[in-house]
Amino acid sequence: MEMKRILWPTDFSGSAEKALPYVTSLMNQYQTEVHVLYVIEDLGYHETWYGEFEENRIKKIHEWENKKAAERLEKICQNHLEGCPLYIRHVAIGDPAEEILKLAEKEQIDTIVMASRGRKGRFGFGSVAEKVVKNSAVPVVTIPAENKS
Repeated sequence: MEMKRILWPTDFSGSAEKALPYVTSLMNQYQTEVHVLYVIEDLGYHETWYGEFEENRIKKIHEWENKKAAERLEKICQNHLEGCPLYIRHVAIGDPAEEILKLAEKEQIDTIVMASRGRKGRFGFGSVAEKVVKNSAVPVVTIPAENKS
């Protein structure tokens, strides 16, 4: 099996971090590049909270979150992927599952490694992971959020 590119989507939760040992193991075994993706949910598609959000306000919130996400991704890459020949950070705005699948296709990802449940998950298998598994053209390795003994 040839593997050149791994995608690790993260929502910066503890659950997402549980996938890191698997990412680094595959990275070391196959000398792959690692694509790390964080998706900012698009506030423009949500119901209004406290009145209407004007477009400029949404844009400023997205810019702020994009900046913070880039900083966090840089720390993760430096702290956990230092042996990686190439790690590429991505930040997208939209539906997390859709953005994961789009990036996997665009970057010709060979394998997606992700937690089975992120920060929004209430059940054993999160809705984002389920959508990705059901719709991915490449293998998806899901890592349980919790060890059940």
